[in-house]
Amino acid sequence: MQTFTHYFLHFGFPLLIAHFFFKKEWKKVYLIFALSMLVDLDHLIANPIFDPNRCSINFHPLHSYYAIGIYFLLLTPKKTRIIAFALLLHMFTDWIDCYMTLNHW
Repeated sequence: MQTFTHYFLHFGFPLLIAHFFFKKEWKKVYLIFALSMLVDLDHLIANPIFDPNRCSINFHPLHSYYAIGIYFLLLTPKKTRIIAFALLLHMFTDWIDCYMTLNHW
C-alpha cells in the first residue's frame, strides 16, 4: 500500500490536479509536475544512493527544510506558482512516505 500511495501521489494525483484545475493547459501542467521529479537527483549524492528506510525530508539538499522554504516563497510570483506547487506536492508525498516508513505501514 505504501508503494502504491507514493507513486500515485507522484504521478496520478498530479494528473488529476492538471486535468480538473487546468483543463486547457493540462498537458503542460502535468509535464511540469512530472519534471518536478528532477528534484530527486539529489539522491545521487547520498551514500548509499537508495536506502528504503531513509527519510528523504531534510536528508537530501533539495528535500531540506531550507529548500522547502524556498519552494513556499516561489508560490508568490505567478510565473513560478505551478512549479512551486509541484515541488511542495513532491515534498508532501515524500513526507507521507517517511511517516508510513517510520510507522511501519
